[in-house]
Amino acid sequence: TEAAELGSIEALYCLGLEYSKGGVVQRDEVKAAEFWTKAAMQGHVVARHNLGCYEGKKGNYDHAVRHFLISAKMGLKESLESIKGAFLRGQATKAQYAEALKGYQDAVEEMKSHDRDEANPNRRA
Repeated sequence: TEAAELGSIEALYCLGLEYSKGGVVQRDEVKAAEFWTKAAMQGHVVARHNLGCYEGKKGNYDHAVRHFLISAKMGLKESLESIKGAFLRGQATKAQYAEALKGYQDAVEEMKSHDRDEANPNRRA
């Protein structure tokens, strides 16, 4: 908890997980969401995705889709799949799904590295 108090993004995320699961600490979804919010505000992509799941469970589909959209644009495939599922259930619009898909593809493209591709021993010439 000291690391979380000092603002460690990963520590905040992990504390959120612990509160979400219970076991080490008493299960508390609200506290989990509080820690994930702090981590997400500092750029933790999976914490952002988890907030989308949390909001979706509560029936706040609009908030859920917004969280998934942000994390999909950061390159998290699970968030893209979550928005796709929300779209198929009528909880997200076609425009939101299209925005998530484009943002995800842009993020993946941005993460590609010519040097990394060249160094890959499995690369086909």
